Amino acid sequence: MRKQLIAGNWKMNTTIPESLELIHQLKERVSSSCPAEVALIPPFTSLSVAAAALRGTGIQLGAQNLSHLAGGAVTGEISGAMLVSVGCRYVLIGHSERRKLFQENDALIHLKLKMALSEGLWPILCVGESWEEREAGQARDVIKNQLEKSWNHFTPMEMRKTTIAYEPVWAIGTGKNAQPEQAQDIHEHIRALVDSQFGAELAQEVRIIYGGSVTPENSSSLLIQPDIDGALVGGASLEANSFYAIIEAVH
Repeated sequence: MRKQLIAGNWKMNTTIPESLELIHQLKERVSSSCPAEVALIPPFTSLSVAAAALRGTGIQLGAQNLSHLAGGAVTGEISGAMLVSVGCRYVLIGHSERRKLFQENDALIHLKLKMALSEGLWPILCVGESWEEREAGQARDVIKNQLEKSWNHFTPMEMRKTTIAYEPVWAIGTGKNAQPEQAQDIHEHIRALVDSQFGAELAQEVRIIYGGSVTPENSSSLLIQPDIDGALVGGASLEANSFYAIIEAVH
C-alpha cells in the first residue's frame, strides 16, 4: 500500500521568520496519526531553522534543487551532502521552472538524480508536458522521453527511492489544473512505463504524485484517483489553512 505524500513547494517565497510562522501553524495541526506523509520544501535560506522547528514532528524536510557536482569551486551551488547535513530527506529535481528558466535538460537532470541518490536523498522527479505538446497529442511521448533519459542506468533500488511528480507545465501557477481523469490517465501511463522498465512489483511501489494548481477545492477529486499517490503543492502550501485542507483530503 503506497502512503500518499503531500509536499509543499514554497518556491522563492518566505523569509526565515515567515517560514517559522508557517511551520508553527502546521505543527499544531499535523498529528502523528495523519494518513499522509507530509513534506515541506522551503527556500535554502530557511532549511536550517526549518529542520530544527520540525524535529520530532514527523514532517519531512525537502530542498528545491541541488548541484550535480559533489563540491568544490562551484560558486552559488548547493551539494547533496550539504542538504543531508541540514536534515533534508527529499529534493526536487527537474521542476518545470528549472527546465524553462535555467535551461536544465534531461542529461543534467539525470546527473542530479544520481548525485541525490548517492548522498542518501530521496528525489522527487518532476515531469510534464506543455500546453502545445498536449494539444498536439504528444503528452505521453514527452513524458516517456523525460523519464527514460532521467532514469537511464537506474538500479531497482534507486527507482524505489524516487517519487515521480507529474506536473503539466500548463497547469503550474496558472490556476488551471488537469481534470482528475486527465491526471489519472497520465499517472497510469507513468506507472506502465515503470512496469516496462523495472517490473510490475516495483511499479506498484513507486509513488506518483500530481502537481499543478492543487487547491483545497480540487484536491479530493484528484487524490481519490487510483494512481495518484499525493500532491506537490505550490501556492496553496504558503497558507496553513489551505495546505492543511489538502492534507485532510487524503483518503
